[in-house]
Amino acid sequence: MQKTISPARCVQGSLLLPGDKSISHRYAILASIAEGDSRLHNFSTGADCQSTLNAMRALGVEIEKENNDVTVRGRGLDSLREPSAMLDAGNSGSTIRMLSGILAAQPFNSEIGGDESLSRRPMGRIMEPLATMGARVEARDGRYPPLTIHGTPNIQPLDYTLPVPSAQVKTCVLFAGCYAHGETIVREAIRSRDHSEIALREFGADISVSRRVIRLQGRAKLTGREMFVPSDLSSAAFFLVAALILPGSELQLRGVGLNPTRSTLLDFLVSTGADIRILKVEEVNGELVGEIAVRHSIVQGGVIDEETTAALIDEIPVLAVLGARSENGITIRDAGELRIKETDRIETVVENFRRMGVHVDEFEDGMHIPGKQTFRPAAFDSFGDHRIAMAFAVAALAAGGESQLDNAEAASVSFPEFYGLLDEARMS
Repeated sequence: MQKTISPARCVQGSLLLPGDKSISHRYAILASIAEGDSRLHNFSTGADCQSTLNAMRALGVEIEKENNDVTVRGRGLDSLREPSAMLDAGNSGSTIRMLSGILAAQPFNSEIGGDESLSRRPMGRIMEPLATMGARVEARDGRYPPLTIHGTPNIQPLDYTLPVPSAQVKTCVLFAGCYAHGETIVREAIRSRDHSEIALREFGADISVSRRVIRLQGRAKLTGREMFVPSDLSSAAFFLVAALILPGSELQLRGVGLNPTRSTLLDFLVSTGADIRILKVEEVNGELVGEIAVRHSIVQGGVIDEETTAALIDEIPVLAVLGARSENGITIRDAGELRIKETDRIETVVENFRRMGVHVDEFEDGMHIPGKQTFRPAAFDSFGDHRIAMAFAVAALAAGGESQLDNAEAASVSFPEFYGLLDEARMS
């Protein structure tokens, strides 16, 4: 699908964004292996999370969906059913990596794959710990989906140090550890988002966290719950950047998740000079939720590297757009992980920038985008990547005329409402 995006004078208003994708995945999987019903409010509408729901249905879980509310009739820890066909994770790396931890502990074999993009994403980081726990995982060319998982009901606990910061790998190990007899330990050198630890605790698992060491007691007895999914801060990032780069903009984003392991985004933006305020903060199901108010600001830019890069890995495409409009530009390093996302996000950001006349220096592990650059209208391409589609839709708002975005439908992977909400907020 090609979409025409016209420049905007500013963005204004009050928006309620859809549920957090990361949290929705975790709630759906844990509710499925809990005992009793769970009601999940404001569940993500993105295609990735629908892939998780469909995979759980294929494993025998009864799931009902009404608007943005999902009812999951949990089967308990040991009652999943062997699927009759390959499980389809679609475009969702979260689905395949997290669910593999559950599948590794089942008394049956299963296969899980996805679309062409997912089939190019390496899975070695989950295969290695799952093998150590006793499951045998086979992959195309030894590392790519589809995966064949030879589950074992005698999965072993594991003391595992994450070689790189990855909340998905951490979650895979912890979900497998739910089935083990004994204590599973995950150690992090760099703290990653902790939605899994919070969700496990909320559903009733015996889990503790101290100094980046997570300890989970196996054979967890999980109980169905009523849970509210806060709005996705990663989705909010696109609207925050739109407001910051367009003079006269003022937005309020309601019900947004403000988990401290995700707040690096707000910390970084404020450090650049962004006028951002947090209002009405409360705790819901262990997660902090609040309202974000943002106004157009002259931002200075900055450097994203080391731990900051790990925390902002999903937001880097749209932060690159902000960097090009900042005073001093933005430098991104230690971001080699971007090259194995839905696309090579360093390459696709650079390509789209060059189409709109923006200078960028590409590195193997990142890029440098000088500031004070002018955006000219261009023919962009998402290359099938939802975050690239949305980042350059935001960039197009600040261009001098109409731009064309090819493969614009990729945004629906995480944010089907994106273009509608962008139109709602824009002032022409």
